[in-house]
Amino acid sequence: MNRRIDNKNRKGNAIVEVALMAPWIFFLFVGVLDFGFYSYAAICTQNAARVAAMANSYATGNASDSTGACTIVIQEMNSLPNMRSVTGCTGTLSQTQPVNVTVASVAGPDGGPAAQVSVTYLSVLMIPIPGIMMGQLTLTRTVEVPILNSAPTI
Repeated sequence: MNRRIDNKNRKGNAIVEVALMAPWIFFLFVGVLDFGFYSYAAICTQNAARVAAMANSYATGNASDSTGACTIVIQEMNSLPNMRSVTGCTGTLSQTQPVNVTVASVAGPDGGPAAQVSVTYLSVLMIPIPGIMMGQLTLTRTVEVPILNSAPTI
């Protein structure tokens, strides 16, 4: 009993399948987009803290230079969407002031002097995913670099 299946009887299957899968595909797309923003912000924050700590490590007097570190952090994080109009690095974190830089001269792991830079960044408003991400994240990265006694020669 070989019965031929007519395509006319199966016309709406694709639309029903797409309708059932669309919310899941949209949810996945939003998750990938938010994760991309978060990952890029984490990389930029880490890199800004590293570059500022390295700049402060060239001499003992530079170890606590918060103005220089702030300038470097703003330059390094300028590619983030909410950092274009930022001019300072102190104060309470907000949408208009999304970055805070803390600089200190500390004892390094070997007992010698070290420059420590901590950068805290308030991310852009993302699409909240209940139970995973709640719309806005605060990233803090701290880097410690031993102080060089003299500037490196090139």
